[in-house]
Amino acid sequence: MSTQRPRGPAPAAPRTPRTLADELRARGDEELARLLESRPDLLSPVPGDLSRLATRAGTRASVLRAVERLDGFALQVAEALAVAPDPCPLSDLRSLLVGEGEPLLGPPEEPGYEPAAVTARLPYALGELRSRALVWGEDERLRLVRTAREVLAPAHGSPTGLGPPLAEAGSGASPGGLQEILATLGLPATPDPAGAWEALTAHLGGPDGLPALLDSAPEGVREALERLVWGPPFGTVNLERPSPPVTWLLERGLLLPSGPGTVVLPREVALRLRGGRAHRRPRPVPPTVTERRAHDPKVVDETAAAQAATALATVTDLLTAWESEPPPVLRAGGLGVRELRRTALVLDLPESATAFWIELAYGAGLLAPDGEVEERYAPTPAYDAWLERPDPERWTRLVAAWLAATRVPALVGHRDGRGRALAALGSGLDRGQAPDLRLRTLRALALPPEGSAPERDSVLARLDWESPLRGAGPAEGAGTQERPDPDDTLRRLVARATLDEAEALGLTGRGALSSPGRALALDGRPPSGREDPGLGWGRTAEETGAALERAAALLAPSLPRPVDHVLLQADLTAVAPGPLERPLAETLSVLADVESKGGATVYRFTPASVRRALDQGRTAAELHSFLAAHSPTPVPQPLGYLIDDVARRHGQLRVGALSSYVRCEDEALLSEILADRRTAPLRPRMLAPTVLGCAVPPDQLLERLRELGYAPTAESSEGATLLSRAPTRRTPARTPPEPAPDGPPTPDATLLASAVRAIRAGDHAVTAEHRPTPAPTQLPESRPPRTHSARTLELMRSAALEGTVVWIGYVNADGAASQRVIAPVRVEGGFVTGYDHTVDEMRTYPLHRITGAAELAED
Repeated sequence: MSTQRPRGPAPAAPRTPRTLADELRARGDEELARLLESRPDLLSPVPGDLSRLATRAGTRASVLRAVERLDGFALQVAEALAVAPDPCPLSDLRSLLVGEGEPLLGPPEEPGYEPAAVTARLPYALGELRSRALVWGEDERLRLVRTAREVLAPAHGSPTGLGPPLAEAGSGASPGGLQEILATLGLPATPDPAGAWEALTAHLGGPDGLPALLDSAPEGVREALERLVWGPPFGTVNLERPSPPVTWLLERGLLLPSGPGTVVLPREVALRLRGGRAHRRPRPVPPTVTERRAHDPKVVDETAAAQAATALATVTDLLTAWESEPPPVLRAGGLGVRELRRTALVLDLPESATAFWIELAYGAGLLAPDGEVEERYAPTPAYDAWLERPDPERWTRLVAAWLAATRVPALVGHRDGRGRALAALGSGLDRGQAPDLRLRTLRALALPPEGSAPERDSVLARLDWESPLRGAGPAEGAGTQERPDPDDTLRRLVARATLDEAEALGLTGRGALSSPGRALALDGRPPSGREDPGLGWGRTAEETGAALERAAALLAPSLPRPVDHVLLQADLTAVAPGPLERPLAETLSVLADVESKGGATVYRFTPASVRRALDQGRTAAELHSFLAAHSPTPVPQPLGYLIDDVARRHGQLRVGALSSYVRCEDEALLSEILADRRTAPLRPRMLAPTVLGCAVPPDQLLERLRELGYAPTAESSEGATLLSRAPTRRTPARTPPEPAPDGPPTPDATLLASAVRAIRAGDHAVTAEHRPTPAPTQLPESRPPRTHSARTLELMRSAALEGTVVWIGYVNADGAASQRVIAPVRVEGGFVTGYDHTVDEMRTYPLHRITGAAELAED
């Protein structure tokens, strides 16, 4: 990461930090920037000094965000520190993770337990906790931030399965009861409860006390302890008439009453039974993403490119269908189930996949409600501009919208916390964690070698380790649960959906990440499983844009080029051997019906489809010429006969308004209609040898005659033929919907540099010995400086970049003039933000109220 840093060394700090703020003062600028990058919520707003930064880093909301982004092992280390004494030496922390011998209960070794890997990985995990300001202090006095201790070891039990310490668990015990426990254990009486707890803790936590008790324990005691030893530590019993094993445990302090009808296994007892381990199965190393099948990378790229072309065609088909028949917006918002099913039939896709394409078009700004009284969904004007762009740019827009989307189409059909079904384009689909989980899934796909299609379960296991708390809530509904089913979490639902959606978009081919997908996922980073996948993996908007450009450049050579011809066949079908050029596709979609899609699209010509083209103003000669121009072989004779036959009958009948009439030069044809019993509901009657009158409106008459096999056309009151081109609907100009992330975006290098400089300046003003600010009479001029606005802006920007101090004249909203000495840190949007040495705090000033500026060198 390349950032600009303020001049000069960091202020000196005590060798042994007494507070988190002291430790932050000892950090370099790069370390502070790393902290702010990993916890961007600390920048809203920029803290005035390092003490305020430390205070904000300890707030509950900020700590929860930071803990949620820890990987599996870093989280286990933090959980171990939460149940350890404060402060905790590094040796004790290592013992909590590795253990101190064989456990007294259960198997001596859990599957996957690797003490050497735990020891090797511990410094790295501890470093990550330090960099996030969750842990501070020297190795012999490690301290977990107090709020993190409260979050990771609450009163109702730690995630490690450990209960409260002996003294805390037995705080309600009577002094006489404590002495009885000591007497039962053969320990001497103590004069006060504090001494009793110390003696009891030393005995039960010592090397010999608990093993000797277990050796002499009656039947059933071990079974009772095994149910509690790895958590949860609380059990329900009848304290008035406890069972003999429970009575034996209560008499010796191995269990303590924790409430009406409940007992708890104290922390010291559980740790001794576990062999000193805080976790049953430490996970220092991330799971390996295993290979399911290997493919040639070139084949993967070609397959992915074909999928990308299909994605563009699918979105085009969707919006083409909706521009002529826009579906209504539900009263509560969203798309109705019936309309979703109808659209799925049009696209020939499952409803779940159809919901994804609808949401993607909506997120890309190509689709929106039209805002009418009877509101409907329709393409936006941006859709027309999107159609005109090259295929790589069109694909880039879809992928950019997909990466940033917080809406999760896979939730469509689930029920919310009130039991209501979630609808496509409706509310309730936003999940702030979705973009991060989506990007993590892509990066997990990049871990195997190129061309490798990984096992899905191994990808999900990797994500579970990378972010065990991220998206760990239930997949559907607004509620939460403490221990959700691992297969029913939001994280797994988004990950599974991402694997399918990436394949549909052409980021993967045959399950393997394509070259464009790899460029988009990694940003040029090595896919090393040893690197922490959380810290620094967020992306700024500029980084995302650059990654999209690289992906589009890699995709462009592999995209199938549009073809300008179709293969006409004698069975009245046409085969498109690839994606068609847009003018050809538009005309062919009117002249023929799509029969099947796949590697090649098959169109079928029917009397109805040919009549549809004639209704839009095409002539038979134009259709013959069109097909001949776009077919490498002569037009098959059956197709030519079909066009001529429909054209010969087309327009013989003329329908107008009487209520309606039918006009035809062929008297025999009118007599045939009059004699046809199927036309009786139209109530026709002969008005003249060439004119029939009917009692239904012209549009109904047209539709019914076409259903009966005739080919009428509409005419105006002057007798001119009316063309029935399907209307296309567009919404007013709309901006794409904004994602709803669950936190601030990743700050870029410029913002980080400015923030570090501002915090350093503020902290220097607070902690350093203050020297008097030069009085106005000591400045180069007796009056405030006056400079041109362009010169003022230039001086401010230069001072912000170089970290220098400037003297300004300022006029407030009341018209009062004053002088300021400021150290600018950011100049943007018509404002300058900097540390004002006149009042010793950060201030923001409008540039238009600054009368002038002059350089002022620091002493």
